Formats: sequence, C-alpha cells, structure tokens
Amino acid sequence: MWRNGLVDYPAYSAGSRLVSGNRERDMLFGEVIKVALSAIRANKLRSLLTMLGIVIGVAAVITMVALGTGAQRAVQDQIEALGTNLLSVYAGQSFHRGVASADRVSLTTEDALALSRDAHYLTAVIPEMRRGQQVEYGNKNINVNVIGTVPEYLQANKYRLAAGEMFTAGDGISRKRVAVLGYAVPDMFEVNRAAIVGQMVMIRGIPFDVIGVLEEKGSTSSWFNPDEQILVPLQTAEYRIFGNDRLNSITVQVVHPDSMTVAMIDIERVLRREHGIAPGRDNDFQIRDRAVFLETFEETTQTFTFLLGGIAFVSLLVGGIGIMNIMLVSVSERTREIGVRKALGATRSNILLQFLIEALVLCLMGGLVGIVVGSGGAVALSKLANWNTFVSPEAVVIAVVFSAAVGIFFGIWPARRASLLDPIEALRYE
Repeated sequence: MWRNGLVDYPAYSAGSRLVSGNRERDMLFGEVIKVALSAIRANKLRSLLTMLGIVIGVAAVITMVALGTGAQRAVQDQIEALGTNLLSVYAGQSFHRGVASADRVSLTTEDALALSRDAHYLTAVIPEMRRGQQVEYGNKNINVNVIGTVPEYLQANKYRLAAGEMFTAGDGISRKRVAVLGYAVPDMFEVNRAAIVGQMVMIRGIPFDVIGVLEEKGSTSSWFNPDEQILVPLQTAEYRIFGNDRLNSITVQVVHPDSMTVAMIDIERVLRREHGIAPGRDNDFQIRDRAVFLETFEETTQTFTFLLGGIAFVSLLVGGIGIMNIMLVSVSERTREIGVRKALGATRSNILLQFLIEALVLCLMGGLVGIVVGSGGAVALSKLANWNTFVSPEAVVIAVVFSAAVGIFFGIWPARRASLLDPIEALRYE
C-alpha cells in the first residue's frame, strides 16, 4: 500500500508477524502434545500401572455412589408407595406410677371398631392380625405370614391385583375361607399365578379358596418381604385361624397429610378412653408415622453414601500420589532429554506443559477406564446380588473432573521440577 509516495511496510510486516506467531504457537503446542503422548507410549507397562490407581479409585467412586444412590431411591420409592397420610398404631406397655408393667397390652378388634366409629380425621382403619403359619399346596409346604385384615388393606398400602379379586366385607362377616396370595407365594409353590386362582391351599390344616394374587411389591429390607404373605378376611382369621382378637397393628389413613398431627391426637383420645387410661398416666400404645420412619432411614442411607464416596475418593488420592511418584522418576530418567530440549530452545513453559499433559492424559485415561469398570461393577451387583444400584450422571461427571484435577494437582510438582532444570547440568547428568 502506497502512502505519500512511500510503501507502508509497518502495517504489512506486523500482520505477517502476528499470523506467523500464531502458527508457530499452534505448531509448538501440537509438538508438545506429541512428545508427551510419545513418552507415554514408550513406557506402556509403567503407564498402565500408573493409571491403575486412578482406575481403581474412579471405579470405587462410581460403584459405591451407585450403591448408596440405589438404596436412597429404593427408600424414596417405598415412601411414595406407602403414601404420606398413613399412621400405624402398635401395642405398648402399661405403666403404673411411671413403672412399666411386665404384661404387654394388646390391641384388639374392638380398638379398631372404636377408631372407625369415633375418630374424626380418618378415611380408613385397617386392623392387621399377622402370624407365621404353615401353608400347603399339593405336596408343597411353606411357612409365610398370614394376615387377617379388611378389603381396604389394598388401597391403603397401594397394592394391586395381578390375577383374581380381593375379598369383600361380606366375606369377612360370613367368615369365608378365602385367601389372596402375595406375588411370590405361587413361585414358592412352583405354580403359575393365574393357574392357582380357584385352587385350594391349606392354612394350618384348614382349606382356603385362592381368589386372587397380588402384583409384585418388592422388598427393601432383609427382614420383611411384602410379596411373601397371604391375606384373609379379618373375622376369618380371628375365629378360624388364630382363635383370638389380638391385633399386631392398626393402620389408619388420614383425610389429608396436613391433618397428621390432629389425627394423632384424635387417635390418642379414642384409645385412651377404650383402654381406661386415667389422666396423667402414660399411653399403653404407640402411634408412628411410617413415612417419617422411612425418611429417617433415607437420611441414614444418604450418610452411608457419603461415607462410601469418601472412602473411594481416598483411593483416588492414593492413585494421584502414585502418579506424582512415577512422574518424578520419569523426570530423573529423562534429565538429559530435558537438557537437550532446552538447549534447542524449549522454554520452561514448554517443559512444564509437556509433563502436565502427560499426567493429565494418564489420569483421564484411567478415569474413563474406571467409569467403565465401576458402571459394570454396579450393574453386576444389581444383577447377581439383587442390590439396588443407580449410576448417576452426576457421579460420572464428578469422577472425571476429580481425576483430571488429581492429574493436574499431582503433576504440577514433577512438571515444575523438570522445567527448573538447568540445561547445562541436565546435559551432564548420567
């Protein structure tokens, strides 16, 4: 470009230098990456052993967090299945002048009738008689819980029928010998669920007609499986099986979750009157909110998840320390190489970047392999051990980010040590 008869060289030369500088920097950065990756490939076994600590750490994080998260989700599902407006009443101990009596007070069917009749904030009262009984079908014999209850048991506990139908209030009044089987009971008898409807089972030697089979509920604890039980009408259980009117519990459904507190007060009023408890004396029964109990269990499970995750993160730190040690050894072995590169014009930042990239690549590769191993371990535990597991995307992202952070953090010291080497001393190194 001409200006006042002179060539405007500065504008042209500055632009050329800018473009040339950018290209040189891009080429230099690419060369640094190539050198770092070639150093990793040159020592495949050592690189693999270096990554092993990160692989184990990331896999442990993924697996442990998947276990904890799966347990939390199972508890949340159970809370939703129970509903948020259920209370359970259990028998307690009688007290006299603050001292517990040796005799345990029982809930009876009369208590359930009184709640149905006199309580004001309840939409359903579900008494339950529960005993383990021998049940026979053909030449098979099992021992499961037999529950005497009312038809509302299904709605309150959110059960559905897989086959057949539920018994009615009229069946209870008539003391009919009819039974509804839990989902797992036909499997225990090695028979098809639909085929067993209309057949006869023997409960404590008494014949009962099977009129229905419940859908699968699923178990979240080792001490109780809701699919391994048999439902019969309350009056049938009282007069034909158990021979008494003692209840294990009374489940009540409150009109609205916001009315839980007043409903508990109302239940307490009715039962204290039924049991003849004088003012000032302690209750001989207990009222529990099952959702609160499960929420407490969820908090415990969450704490357990954090504990497992913390232990796994420690293994990641151990893997990071291993990478730092190996990188320090690598710096010592490649001292002459570093001296040659510096003599040829490599700057401190070039050397620093090279070793940081090596540490970062090792950690990221270990992290990716660890994610695959950890996810596979979680799936294997779910399939083989029937544990509740859930691999959350958040845990995967955290594991990758943390593995990259470990690579940078534990790679800084070896990389800085390499960049500070004097080129003359490095060339003399044997």
